Amino acid sequence: MPRPFASGSIAFGLVSIPVKLYSATEATERISFNMIHTECGSRIQQQLFCPKDERTISREETSNGYEFAKGQYVLFTEEELKAMEEKATQTIEISEFLPQTAIDPIYFQKANYLAPDKGGDRAYALLSKALQETGRWALAKYAARGKGYLVVIRPLGKGLVMQQLFYPNEIRALEELDLGEAVIKDNELKMAVQLAEMSASDEFRPEQYRDEVRDRVRALIQKKIEGEQITNNQDEEPRAQVIDLMEALRRSLGGAGTSEKPAKSAAAKPASKMAIKAKTERKSPKQAPRAVAAKTAKARAR
Repeated sequence: MPRPFASGSIAFGLVSIPVKLYSATEATERISFNMIHTECGSRIQQQLFCPKDERTISREETSNGYEFAKGQYVLFTEEELKAMEEKATQTIEISEFLPQTAIDPIYFQKANYLAPDKGGDRAYALLSKALQETGRWALAKYAARGKGYLVVIRPLGKGLVMQQLFYPNEIRALEELDLGEAVIKDNELKMAVQLAEMSASDEFRPEQYRDEVRDRVRALIQKKIEGEQITNNQDEEPRAQVIDLMEALRRSLGGAGTSEKPAKSAAAKPASKMAIKAKTERKSPKQAPRAVAAKTAKARAR
C-alpha cells in the first residue's frame, strides 16, 4: 500500500477538498552504481577538500555562497536561506480552468497522484467529473518544501493527477534552433500521411512496452553476480545517411506507391553521348534488314 508524502487541500471558490499526495513514479526502478576502490572492494567516501588551504575540512566549516561574479561569492547562513524560502501553505489554489490542448506537454514535469482525505470523497469525485465533462484542466499554484510550484490538476480515470509544470523561463525557445527551410512536396506529404495511418492507433497501451535497456542491464548484472564475464558485442551504430526521401517513403510503405510518378532526383546525371548513340542505333527486328540493305547500297554507290 503506497504511503502519502504530504497532505493538503484543493481550493477553488468556496470549495475546499482535503487530499493526500502520492508519488506517481517508482524511484526504486532506477539502476545506480557506486564508486568502489578496485584494490580492496570498499565503497569510496567523498570528502570536502579546500584547494586553497590544501586540506580536508569538515561540514561545520562550510557555508552557502552565491557566485555573483567570477570567483566572488556572497555568503548566507542557514537562517538567511530559510527566510528566503516560500512559506508552505499545503493549499493547491486553483486560479483558472483551461482547455486540455492549451498546455503543451513540453511544460510537463513531475506527476503526483491526488487522493481524497477524510471527508473529501464527494467533493473530490465532483471535481474529477466536472473536469472530464468540460474537457478542461485546473491550473493552480502550490507551495511546499520552501518552493512555489505551478501545477495542473487533470482527471485520470476516476482519480486526479497533479502535474507539476516548468515555468516559462525554464523552457528553451524553439526559435534558438536552426530548423532549416525545407519545402515539402504534395506527393511527399501524401505518402508520409499514408505511412502514419498504417501504424495509427486510437489508444495508448503502455503495458505493451518495456524498458528493454533496463532489463538487459539487470540480466548482465545477474551474470556478473554469478561470476560470468561481460563482453561488449554490440556493433557500433551506423551514422545516419542522407537518402532519397521519396524512395525511403516507398520502401516504408512496402512498395505500395501512388499513381504519381516519382520526381527526378536532383543528383541524377545526364546520359553520356555513348549511351545516346547506342540508344539511337537500336532497331526493332523488322527494321534491321532494311537498315543493312541501305548501308550496302550506299557502299556500292561509292
